[in-house]
Amino acid sequence: MRRASRLSDVEYQKNSVVTVGSFDGVHLAHREVIEEVGRRARARNGRSVVLTFEPHPKEVLSGTPVHLLTTLEERRALCEELGVDLFFLVEFTYEFSRQTSREFLVRYIIQGTGVSEVVEGYDHHFGRDREGSIEELVRLGKEFEFSVVAMKPVYIEEEIVSSSRIRQHLLEGRVDRAERLLGRPYALSGTVVPGDGRGRSLGYPTANIRLSSSRKVVPQDGIYFARVDLGGDVRFGMASIGVRPTFTTDGQRIVEVNILDFESDLYGRVITIQFLNRLRDQMKFDSVELLVEQMHRDKTESLRLLKARSSELKRTTL
Repeated sequence: MRRASRLSDVEYQKNSVVTVGSFDGVHLAHREVIEEVGRRARARNGRSVVLTFEPHPKEVLSGTPVHLLTTLEERRALCEELGVDLFFLVEFTYEFSRQTSREFLVRYIIQGTGVSEVVEGYDHHFGRDREGSIEELVRLGKEFEFSVVAMKPVYIEEEIVSSSRIRQHLLEGRVDRAERLLGRPYALSGTVVPGDGRGRSLGYPTANIRLSSSRKVVPQDGIYFARVDLGGDVRFGMASIGVRPTFTTDGQRIVEVNILDFESDLYGRVITIQFLNRLRDQMKFDSVELLVEQMHRDKTESLRLLKARSSELKRTTL
């Protein structure tokens, strides 16, 4: 996959099939758009192009941080997995946002990448104050001789797939629901750093994570069954998000994970936690003994969920 971040880096190719959007999450609806771009590009022996923005437009226009579903590098990697030929990253500034939809399309698409077809989601808007719509694209397509494909909304179990819905599911702890709409488990990555060693004294050593990105959504506080990628070595465990109310009152939010049947030192390593199921809310216990009893129950439930996932995987691969 070729990458570009300036118009001067982009080779003009009239036979390009292009899509434009933020694509935060690269969820199932985004994937359908990008895969359609690829199919159409291959059919005409052309080039598939994803034009996206950094930072997120809402962040620039609202002046407040946007909690993201994917980092820029994750977006790039997911687009590469989908076979995109050109990943064109455009810096989104306030000045950039003041272009009309026509000005943007002419400069970046018609004269920039070149275009034979544009593929977008059904509710796509672009240009100053989101004035451009699919209808506007169709009008411009007739003028500049490119076709426009508007994809239909994607539903999973009667729920429309969107970044805002996935974000809300995560903030309310429904990581399994978020996984269905994303098409993969939601994940956080970070470096393992020293903690206070309390988990080890309880028989459940944990890896404390310093998150790689402060901009990604962190799911609601609680205990989760999780898959843990140690850099190719995949394990399972119990992830905790919260302030550890049984032991501290400082309100510091911590992400940590106990990896089932694993004892090796992970300090300094970058690991990825994929959140699969919510086990329970974070709770304050009256004694350490009660906490440990609950952790035993959490482990039992995690092993049950692991067995169920393994059985499901076997069924789908037979």
